[in-house]
Amino acid sequence: MRRVVIRWSKRAAAGLAIALAAVLGVRAWDSLSGPPLEPWHTFVPTELSADEIAGADWKGYLAAEQSAFDEVRREVSGKLPPRARVASNRYFDGSPLDPARFPTDWNRSFVLEPVGAPVGAVVLLHGLTDSPYSMRGVARRYRDRGYVAVAIRMPGHGTVPSGLTDVDWQAWSQAARLAVREARRRAGASVPLHLVGYSNGGALAMKYALDAIDDRSLPRPDRIVLISPMIGVTSMARFAGVIGWPALFPSFARAAWLGIVPEFNPFKYNSFPVNAARQSSLVARRLQEQIAGHRRDGKLAELPPILTFQSVVDFTVSTQAVVSALYDYLPANGSELVLFDLNRHAVFGPFLREASEGKLDRLLPAAPRTWRASTVTNASPDAFDVVERVVEPGSRDEHTRALPLAYPRDVFSLSHIALPFPIDDPLYGLTPDPAESFGVRLGALAPRGERGTLIVGNDLLTRMSSNPFFDYLLDRVDEGIAPAPGRR
Repeated sequence: MRRVVIRWSKRAAAGLAIALAAVLGVRAWDSLSGPPLEPWHTFVPTELSADEIAGADWKGYLAAEQSAFDEVRREVSGKLPPRARVASNRYFDGSPLDPARFPTDWNRSFVLEPVGAPVGAVVLLHGLTDSPYSMRGVARRYRDRGYVAVAIRMPGHGTVPSGLTDVDWQAWSQAARLAVREARRRAGASVPLHLVGYSNGGALAMKYALDAIDDRSLPRPDRIVLISPMIGVTSMARFAGVIGWPALFPSFARAAWLGIVPEFNPFKYNSFPVNAARQSSLVARRLQEQIAGHRRDGKLAELPPILTFQSVVDFTVSTQAVVSALYDYLPANGSELVLFDLNRHAVFGPFLREASEGKLDRLLPAAPRTWRASTVTNASPDAFDVVERVVEPGSRDEHTRALPLAYPRDVFSLSHIALPFPIDDPLYGLTPDPAESFGVRLGALAPRGERGTLIVGNDLLTRMSSNPFFDYLLDRVDEGIAPAPGRR
């Protein structure tokens, strides 16, 4: 019997080895036919390591950040081949998309100071391939409420996509801790501390909060706000490191990239390296382990209230994991999950996938729950107007509140990238504010024409990139901000 088991084990191992070799062979072959690597895919600017960030202050971090941007200016923008000196390339210093042309380069870390002494502090953590630009809308609201807002640029971001080929999640985690130290330095230790995390930044915010339970030297947050948090990622991300193995050979260098796309967005990478997916997967897996461990130890009761905003349909992160890997474990501490439903107007009915239509019903566990569940959805199948449907903690009863908002008539859902941006965002908004320009209005584009004509596929331009319910999001964030004396 033992011989039979050993024989079958060897056969299974051989089968797995053959399957892996086949996958890597196909991956290597595909890399030979992809777009060429450009200077922004090959030059890696110098960034601080996790240990260096742990020992740095805000001034030192900004100095290192400036050095990285100077390197990109010198080694990438200053050495572009003629074919790359085009208006659609953000790294061409003659392009209208060049971030250096704008009054503020929102790729960089920033601090917003309130008028008068701060009544609180908030640290804002952006997402993967993203930049601090995505945090400015929420940061401004906190600033207006008397909080000092610290939005740090995560290592590997804001410069060139190749920066993400040589970065690890530990550096991101240390950057979050540095931002908290700076927020406390500016506002003092006696005022409330909030964390706001978007996407991968949401995972980092949660990880910081759990780390602070175990490490008394870390200031504990009084509130956490999560926007499309990366609590769980797709199963494919777990194997991202493996599919990048062929890149160990120079001939297959393009295998280190999941996507090589023109860089026309001034504040976000379009190209996506394998290592970025791998590091985000490691963060999510480590976070889930910590949540489960703290649950066993009874330490989740020490978490502050968590307010999460999540689209029911999300192509980037697992919406289900937000519930099953986080909210299902939370104690009754005033936490709330806000879900933005699909636009269920009858005009879209015939085109919605069956799996999408029933996703909301499958998402939420049966009431009563320990947390508040709110859903923003159509008032009726024939209405674009929306309502908020709420089930309070410990209750089975649903209460409905009409909202002065509506789905845009040609929008069938929100998306992962839409939630932190207002509808009038100058870059991503459906109706961009004309008072500010970043060289392109990506959210307002509605391309129609023949395929193969544009430099990118239509899906990059048609994905919903702003939130028609952003004012509602800010109002809900407002409810947890301590009012400042003398401020409205």
